[in-house]
Amino acid sequence: MTDKVNEECAVAGVSIGVEESAGLIYNALLALQHRGQEGAGIAVLRENRITVVKKRGLVSEVFAKEVLESMPKSKLAIGHTRYSTTGSNTVENVQPFVSHYLTGRIAIAHNGNIINAKQLKEQLRELGVDFNATSDTEVISSLIAYHIVRLNDEVAGIREAVKLIEGAFTLILMTGRGKLVLVRDGYGFRPLCIGRNSYGIMAASESVALDCCGFQFERDVEPGEMVVIEKGEITSSERVIETKKTGVCIFEYVYFARSDSIIDGQSVYKARFNMGVQMAKELPHIDADFVAGVPDSGLDCAAGYAYGSGLPLVSAFVKNRYVGRSFIYPSQLEREHAVSIKLNPLKANVEGKRIILAEDSIVRGTTCAKTVKALKAAGAKEVHMRISSPPFRHSCYFGTDVDKPENLIANQHSIQEIADQIGVDSLAYISIEGMKKACSDSRLDFCTGCFTGSYNIDIDEYDKAILEEEKCSGIEK
Repeated sequence: MTDKVNEECAVAGVSIGVEESAGLIYNALLALQHRGQEGAGIAVLRENRITVVKKRGLVSEVFAKEVLESMPKSKLAIGHTRYSTTGSNTVENVQPFVSHYLTGRIAIAHNGNIINAKQLKEQLRELGVDFNATSDTEVISSLIAYHIVRLNDEVAGIREAVKLIEGAFTLILMTGRGKLVLVRDGYGFRPLCIGRNSYGIMAASESVALDCCGFQFERDVEPGEMVVIEKGEITSSERVIETKKTGVCIFEYVYFARSDSIIDGQSVYKARFNMGVQMAKELPHIDADFVAGVPDSGLDCAAGYAYGSGLPLVSAFVKNRYVGRSFIYPSQLEREHAVSIKLNPLKANVEGKRIILAEDSIVRGTTCAKTVKALKAAGAKEVHMRISSPPFRHSCYFGTDVDKPENLIANQHSIQEIADQIGVDSLAYISIEGMKKACSDSRLDFCTGCFTGSYNIDIDEYDKAILEEEKCSGIEK
């Protein structure tokens, strides 16, 4: 694990009047590649038969031109890009999952983390259900298939099954009878939205996927809502999961989502810009020459800090656009090399300068230390780091890879000790209140459990040690 908290996954689905669904889902997944880079898959429906192609790797690697062109022509498809927060990084765990049952079949794509997956799996095994993978998505798929058979009704079976699931989830399901079904957990942890054009409807984790595929954003799926789509039209919508409160993961706005997305009414770009403005207001003033951001997620925050402080905004790095996010590399040595070649300081700008450097988060401090060391080697006189999220102190159980508390640098060292360790002249974090204020356009409240230890779901009834073991079981450290 590096300084970055790894993403969860991305989901997309489309129901249209022309047989181009696979190509549209491919484009949607490309737009959502930042949410998961371990594997990708697309499932299409043709004459009541579901065909799925999935593999480890990036979207463009999994779906070469000839692979995409060989898929059956279809008006209905779903897709997924994966980062493993539960289950190992194997091809068996790549989504979508397809479940066959007595009267039909379903394909499912899931983003999130199910905290009662172990209990549900044990119950299903007692009923004779077998499992081939270790992902919680297979548990969801089998649970839904079981209830569809039990009730002899696709929609009723899905409705009954999702009420039994605890945790964070956005689901896109495709049935063998031509339905596209969307479900968002009752808290709204993970984003899911709907767009429309003259051909039909698309759903995706982020609105940027709709934009890139020519669909006009229509609305977010509400927390606890199930939406049924057939032949490019919404045929039903109902709240099937009731909760006492809602809370989208606030780290979607800090880092996970693309800047050009809008989630639950809040522009991600504006949220990050506002975080910079908030930091300029609430943190001690630094006599610096300019403000710079660590590409990419620190750039918008840096722009806000410059605006709020009156300091100029200057580029401090040139980014190698051909190097992916560092955590996709299979070994720690490769990840370290990737960090060193990913960003190169712009010596002409940084030499002899006092820099305020905006970054989104610190997990362990290793990557930040390398970044600061590179700036100092390029001649930077001072580097003052400003972080647009509070210190990580707690694990996340709801679909993001925040490490165990004992591995988080903020639990081991004071802020001054962290500053000394990463080599900055000063270090400061945004406050919880400031971060929330920056996202005040959101229609939902927030989950800030990884910062505060207060979660929207009461996890005390679940064994934390088991949850952490399961959450990290498939992650290469």
